[in-house]
Amino acid sequence: METALRPAEILRNHTIPAYLTAGRRWQGIPSLEKTAGGRLFVCWYSGGVTEEPGNVVILEKSDDDGKSFTDGLILVRHEDPAVRCFDPAVWIDPLGRLWLFWTQSKDTFDGRAGVWTARCDDPDGEELLFTAPRRIANGLMLNKPTVLKNGDWLLPVALWTSGFMKPSEEHPELREEALANLYRSCDRGETFTRAGGVDVPRRGFDEHMVVELRDGRLWVLVRTKDGIGQAFSSDGGKTYEGIGFSGHTGPNSRFFIRRLRSGRILLVNHVNPTYLTDPKDWNVRNNLMAMLSEDDGKTWIGGLMLDPRVGVSYPDGKEDEEGRIYIAYDYDRMGAREILMAVFTEEDVLAGRPVSPCARLQTVVNRAAGEKPEGRN
Repeated sequence: METALRPAEILRNHTIPAYLTAGRRWQGIPSLEKTAGGRLFVCWYSGGVTEEPGNVVILEKSDDDGKSFTDGLILVRHEDPAVRCFDPAVWIDPLGRLWLFWTQSKDTFDGRAGVWTARCDDPDGEELLFTAPRRIANGLMLNKPTVLKNGDWLLPVALWTSGFMKPSEEHPELREEALANLYRSCDRGETFTRAGGVDVPRRGFDEHMVVELRDGRLWVLVRTKDGIGQAFSSDGGKTYEGIGFSGHTGPNSRFFIRRLRSGRILLVNHVNPTYLTDPKDWNVRNNLMAMLSEDDGKTWIGGLMLDPRVGVSYPDGKEDEEGRIYIAYDYDRMGAREILMAVFTEEDVLAGRPVSPCARLQTVVNRAAGEKPEGRN
């Protein structure tokens, strides 16, 4: 069996110096969840000096609402140094179980990759026990699943084309899967089946998310070179219409979108990002802002600037049962090397500034302290 098709190991309470805060040389690409008991989980990936073979997934927790986090809680690492574990996501399902997803690929991208998952059934427990890792799809899944009104789960899984990144292997048998795909589970994660996929113009690593609209259609939003592309499906992701640009510009980077308990939709995206030379080339990651929609994304209101600095990226989040919104993101992956968190409410977004008692911006979750990669201050 090819090594990338073998499961990684999940190490609990590890003490490996290179993967602890003091030894990590770079880090980024976070995901965040909060349990019913109030425990916060944040994961990201690191290992080596950049995004490369040998990357590992880090998962830490906080039992004091983010004031402090563990160091060395969970490490996902593959035995083969040529295989990378990356693009992780954490998700609490409707049963309260914690799912940890990640991608495995030989080399930087082997043309097939693969989404893996392990589940913890008692994420508020003293000892975190995960099921054995299992591979559920070809491709990569960076963002959380979406639970539909009928109870089905949709996973946003993409398979890159050679236009995104040159693969180290040829997999012509997967050509039809080289799309922004949706995988469906009708049995609470026991099985997953590919529903279909969409090719949005100028796709750039996909990193798509799904919103179920009030009329029952699926609104699929996809990372593109122009910002955020979109497509709509009326048959559960099998076929698509309205494929094109959403109107949201951006620096070809990850965004976060989710329906809130109030019924509004939250979008966290780079607003009016700085360009380098051409105004059509929005390629500086700054101005990370939260905004709301009351009409299923037709118009947007409010605007809470979470972090205006150059180098902020990759938001992911969770709304808790009291309406507090937690967003994790990274800043300067090889320089400052920070994983950050913002906490706010819809009231803050509508006001355009922090007005609620819980509001906290630019809170440090973790700051790597190992030797910086060459050329970094």
